[in-house]
Amino acid sequence: MRIQPTEFGAVIVTPEGEMPIRQIFGIGLNYAEHAKEQGSVLPERPVVFSKGIRSVIATGQPIIVPKICQDREQVDFEGELAIVIGRPARDVPRDRAASFILGYAAANDVSARWWQKQGSGGQFLRGKGFDTFCPLSSVTPVGSVPNPSDLRVITRLNGQVMQDGPTSDMIFDPLTLVAELSRGLTLVPGTVILTGTPSGVGMARKPPVFLKAGDTIEVEIPGVGKVSSPVKFE
Repeated sequence: MRIQPTEFGAVIVTPEGEMPIRQIFGIGLNYAEHAKEQGSVLPERPVVFSKGIRSVIATGQPIIVPKICQDREQVDFEGELAIVIGRPARDVPRDRAASFILGYAAANDVSARWWQKQGSGGQFLRGKGFDTFCPLSSVTPVGSVPNPSDLRVITRLNGQVMQDGPTSDMIFDPLTLVAELSRGLTLVPGTVILTGTPSGVGMARKPPVFLKAGDTIEVEIPGVGKVSSPVKFE
């Protein structure tokens, strides 16, 4: 099931037709090793934020760094496993969560760190939600991914491995996230949930590594998908 960007967002082309991507949730600090590399305590509840609908792009399309992110090096990569919801989910118990999932994809939660941490009053949405900041692979049906907690998330920058972490390191596993996010909130078909990133992000490196014009950033989850994005500056 491929991703097809449109003028006002993106759709997932399924055998039954086109499913618009209607909302995007992200989960912060959901890998224990990633929390450790940032010097953060493990969260007791999922750290939830959202991304703009126009942030979704398909593999091969460029991440375009906007002018307001070009006054300093700050645009980072975060390879992630994405969940795509296939039918309305509200107050879903964990043991039934898989039946509401259409499939899984590889994603890149591109993040402008200054806007995430200093530029928006402590809220993540601005730094995470810029146009083109959510590259997404094609969607693999849920039945073809026997255990989403037994995968590897691999991120390569210009061919060099930057992240290679197991989804078993998640603090809140994918089924728990679906159950938790659906409490009192309907996850409509076409909801995308980014489940967090493993260790190795650019800002935590010494020295930090941020995306530059001409780079190629790739996220691969064997058995799920791969999304590759050239980087351009507006």
